[in-house]
Amino acid sequence: MQKTLTIKYCEFDSLQELSASDRELIAAAQKATENSYSPYSHFRVGAAVRLDNGAIVTGSNQENLAYPSGLCAERVALFSASNYDNGKHAVETLAIAAYDSIGLEAEASPCGACRQVMIEQEQRQGKPLRTLVALHDGRIREYKNTSDLLPFVFSAML
Repeated sequence: MQKTLTIKYCEFDSLQELSASDRELIAAAQKATENSYSPYSHFRVGAAVRLDNGAIVTGSNQENLAYPSGLCAERVALFSASNYDNGKHAVETLAIAAYDSIGLEAEASPCGACRQVMIEQEQRQGKPLRTLVALHDGRIREYKNTSDLLPFVFSAML
């Protein structure tokens, strides 16, 4: 039997269509790309998370010659957020931005490992993790929860 899977997301044509709070979060992700250590791929990725108390925690991709020892920006930001204020605050929104080797905006959708960390963050906090992805042409893609990015989630039986 063939079945169809539908992925739900919203797309905005520009930053101006977002709330001031979301524009601030995207700007924080863009700024976080400046801290990227990416001497091998030359692909700078930044991520920013907004916690339920309004705080913003950022991360950037950190490469290492001993692949796969590096970490993606999304995981750096989420792991840092877990340590912020002793992990008392849930992550409401994750924003992702990227630039290619010549400094042009690039599209960076979370990899499979990041999606798994994101879904476990949702499960731990018991509420959806909203994700904003800045696209290369100035548009922004919004996912209301991680299951729209990872529909067949690997989940531990608790």
